[in-house]
Amino acid sequence: MSKARANELHEELYRPSPPEVMVIQQSPKRKMDARNTWEITFTEQDLEGLSLPHNDALVLSIPFQRKLVRRVLVDQGSSAEILFYSAFKALGLSKDQLTSNHKMVVVEADGNYVQPFAVEDMDIYSGESYSVLLTTDQDPSQNYWVSISVRGRKPQTPQGLTILHYLHHPKTSLIPTRPPPVAPLWNNYTHSKLFTTKILALMGTPQPPTTTHRRIALLNTQNYIDGYTKWAINNLSLVLPSTPYLGALKYSINNAFDGEKLPENFPMDYDVMNPATNQNSSYGSGVYMLDFNTTVDVILQNANALAENTSEIHPWHLHGHDFWVLGYGEGRFSDQKENNFNLRNPPFRNTAVIFPYGWTALRFVADNPGAWAFHCHIEPHLHMGMGVVFAEGVHLVGKVPHEALTCGLTGKMFMGGNSKP
Repeated sequence: MSKARANELHEELYRPSPPEVMVIQQSPKRKMDARNTWEITFTEQDLEGLSLPHNDALVLSIPFQRKLVRRVLVDQGSSAEILFYSAFKALGLSKDQLTSNHKMVVVEADGNYVQPFAVEDMDIYSGESYSVLLTTDQDPSQNYWVSISVRGRKPQTPQGLTILHYLHHPKTSLIPTRPPPVAPLWNNYTHSKLFTTKILALMGTPQPPTTTHRRIALLNTQNYIDGYTKWAINNLSLVLPSTPYLGALKYSINNAFDGEKLPENFPMDYDVMNPATNQNSSYGSGVYMLDFNTTVDVILQNANALAENTSEIHPWHLHGHDFWVLGYGEGRFSDQKENNFNLRNPPFRNTAVIFPYGWTALRFVADNPGAWAFHCHIEPHLHMGMGVVFAEGVHLVGKVPHEALTCGLTGKMFMGGNSKP
């Protein structure tokens, strides 16, 4: 590139704007200034409900280049550079080179149809499944990157890459000419929530009952037990007993698991936004006994972990059932938020996430006889205690093969040649 051309590009990219300065700062006292300096101030009311430092974006409307720009997303403590399309033209980049034109149309989630919607990227958490439609309508002489990145945990590895290749074009170059797609930041939960809340049931999907017989609120916390880091639900860290739950319940075997009634809520004064005052917990192996064919609401409540300003994302999976995802919210759940439940077209799924410092509301019908695990689908979290067990209609379960019960007390019972306790 000649020196003259380089100077032209430099001037195009860095041409000074009219003398209007925008200052963005957090202050409860200062207001918009109508002079040459445009000042945008976040008040304490704007920040209500946010946990600082906060990685999600705040939404602004600002005058910029003599035009009103709406929905400018700015991360707390971050900055952004704005380049005009003329700058990209000066670099010789076309609109096609600035965008990825393959779209994925999401049509199914966890085995149930959803209202189709198009995306360029999608969040898939452990335990979830999706079906997408991809239209091969781009230049068949090119190859295209498919990128996979980590969500919800700071990645320790580079993004995974593979190549989308159109058939019957053997001369296609192996390496795509465009760079790989840039994934959203691992902790951009605003992006994740925008995707998740687009998932709605297709017309014809079973609708949830309009009322519920029982509500169980499950507080998800990180705790210490005997100096070890564990996860707990309502301050009980699940330990699976040696005797299978189904066998213990079906044959009424005593002392196979904890028989005490489990807590169905957590203290009203528990602050989900900060580390717990008492970070110790206990082990438990109890069961939530559900009346058969009743409707149950489960509120998954996330909270601060052991470290300050830390709350993780967790995908919860229910065995033996699908449930309706009635809604998501920030902070602590309250009864008033039930008014915002989606009873018209909630997605019908078997896995749902709880976002950091948030809650997720589920509803299901206890109509499948058996004992069923409900747990975080990040496997180490289950082994560290993040799960519960629901049981319903066990008396309706037919004969269970002895081979499925050859552990613990049921194993001793059948190995002794007994068919009954």
